Amino acid sequence: MAIAPSELVLNPDGSVYHLNLKPENIGDFIIFVGDQNRVARISDLFDSIEFETQKREFKTHTGYYKGKRISVISTGIGPDNIDIVMNELDALVNIDLKTRLPKDSHTKLKIIRIGTSGSLQNDVPVDSFLMSTHGIDMNGLMHFYQVHPNDHLEAMENEFVAHTHWHPQKAYPYIFMAGKALMELFSDTENLHRGITATAGGFYGPQGRVLRLPLSDPDLNDKLETFAYENHKITNYEMETAAIYAFARLLGHEALSMNAIIANRPAGTFSADPYAVVDNLIFFTLENLAKSR
Repeated sequence: MAIAPSELVLNPDGSVYHLNLKPENIGDFIIFVGDQNRVARISDLFDSIEFETQKREFKTHTGYYKGKRISVISTGIGPDNIDIVMNELDALVNIDLKTRLPKDSHTKLKIIRIGTSGSLQNDVPVDSFLMSTHGIDMNGLMHFYQVHPNDHLEAMENEFVAHTHWHPQKAYPYIFMAGKALMELFSDTENLHRGITATAGGFYGPQGRVLRLPLSDPDLNDKLETFAYENHKITNYEMETAAIYAFARLLGHEALSMNAIIANRPAGTFSADPYAVVDNLIFFTLENLAKSR
């Protein structure tokens, strides 16, 4: 049965509603950034740019870097925007937009997030790079979708809930893994930190920041810092990674989150030049993509 126009919304030109993209507009690799101004900072390094568009906070540049066709898309901040971006990108490759029917063959997207993040561990310093091996969805977005037991890491989740004394009125935290094939692109990299990324639904209270409103669990950050499961520990906070990993798993795509560490929460420090850290991570990521087969 065809998907109704009210459910899969298209623009008059046939592009998907929010991203303003058609299937031919996206590259073999897709880089996510939160800030729309960061799109041009990446595409300025391209050898050529063949396509540009923007609607609201969703800005896309597609071009070539050392022979690789890459799209850079700004997602805005937070898991709610990831819900839009991941669903519409999947629709571009796995739904026939003319017939509104799912395609018989599946296309796998390769998505890398380049974003900023705050470290939760003293040994992950400001100005370093971190690869998210896992993402903890602490905001509840994925409870609106059917998530099957083989999609997430139940044993690790149970340990996390027990360690943090997770309040039963909060959404149960799902944990999802990064794409193994994309992680292998960076497997030989020295001085690259690896760890579990906690994805929060906000910047202040959900990440343990106090301005004028008290927190429901003022000890949550301490619990995150001390959590360990096998050889894994929670290394950083941000607002998109777990949602990207979740949709990638459920929709059959590959995703990886690369983090520029610009703050260290235990030490209370912040990068003296966060823009330089991000620029260095952009170049580092592009170079590794260029080496991929």
